Amino acid sequence: MTGARAPVRLLHLHSSFSLGGKEARAVRLMNLMGPRARHVILSAVPDAMGARDAIDPAIDVRFPADAPPLYGKPGLVRYRALVRYMRRFDLVLSYNWGSMDAVMAHRLFSLFLHLPPMIHHEDGFNEDESIKRNWKRNAFRHLALPTTDALVVPSTLLERIAADEWRKRRRVHLIRNGIDVAAYANGPSVPIPGVGRRKGEIWIGTVAGLRKVKDLPRLVRAVAALPATVRLVIVGEGPEREAIAAEAAKCGMTDRLVMPGFMTDPARWIGHFDLLALSSRSEQAPIAVIEAMAAGLPVVSPDVGDVAAMVSGQNFPFIATDEDGFRKALDALVGDAALRARIGHANRDVAAARFDESIMVAAYENLYGRALKGRRLFSPE
Repeated sequence: MTGARAPVRLLHLHSSFSLGGKEARAVRLMNLMGPRARHVILSAVPDAMGARDAIDPAIDVRFPADAPPLYGKPGLVRYRALVRYMRRFDLVLSYNWGSMDAVMAHRLFSLFLHLPPMIHHEDGFNEDESIKRNWKRNAFRHLALPTTDALVVPSTLLERIAADEWRKRRRVHLIRNGIDVAAYANGPSVPIPGVGRRKGEIWIGTVAGLRKVKDLPRLVRAVAALPATVRLVIVGEGPEREAIAAEAAKCGMTDRLVMPGFMTDPARWIGHFDLLALSSRSEQAPIAVIEAMAAGLPVVSPDVGDVAAMVSGQNFPFIATDEDGFRKALDALVGDAALRARIGHANRDVAAARFDESIMVAAYENLYGRALKGRRLFSPE
């Protein structure tokens, strides 16, 4: 008589584990794996662990303090320690530039040792590579990535970068981000702290880590030029909070800006917005856009990443190619409730058809399962 198979041992190597898009996706996949997997999570920024609170308490997960660091000066001693640690696991999942030393360690020592398969995930860049990639980092990626079983990207832009700049034309997998679209159908059920709707108000909302690459002061300036009945709600936390508040003060709209901090479970509150606005210098395939679409909202954004291809055809004219177009798009949607409703309805249909998490989960199931020689990871719900 044979017993149940032991859970798969997964090692997650994160650039940071603050709750952003990639972390939210990783946590959602962990939660769906249930008892089929045991997880160990390392972060290149050890204090950036905000996403751990979103992990289901029933999940077997550890955050060891005695593991070798992902950060530090490259060298064989560090790489040897990382490889020794990897050998305890069945599959290694690495994420973004902050994990690239571990990817290089896997590359070098796989020539001599039998190592577990590694799958690398790239979700985008910080402000220092938002326009042009650092050539030294590109060269390092090119050298480190060949022994990974796969490179996963969420956007066609990153797919092209992986092929053209990192020479990773084989084994690149485009897996679009997905969410539980049905959870957004009933509208908001909890308030946004610190903001109550006044009669006749329009709420422009955004959901983002408060980092320079998001260029939220630009959004503040754009909203400041709109009628006084328009308020801006920025949900998220990060180092640029004071700079955003200072820009609002400079524009004379402090009383029209609300920053409630980080909020979990956007299906319960994003529907309070009348539209979603992005102001980022660089994006790939933002989960916030998918969340807004699922909630039936129109989206205004610069033409960055895959945003223009993500939204409905009705929303496409509001993806701006310059500053003037961005301001005009905001102004047009603020002034026309019927237009917002039509675009929002079309966006919801697109979200259900293209971005439901069932599609994403099936793709990860196939990819991870192949690396684990057919083992299934995701528990049926």
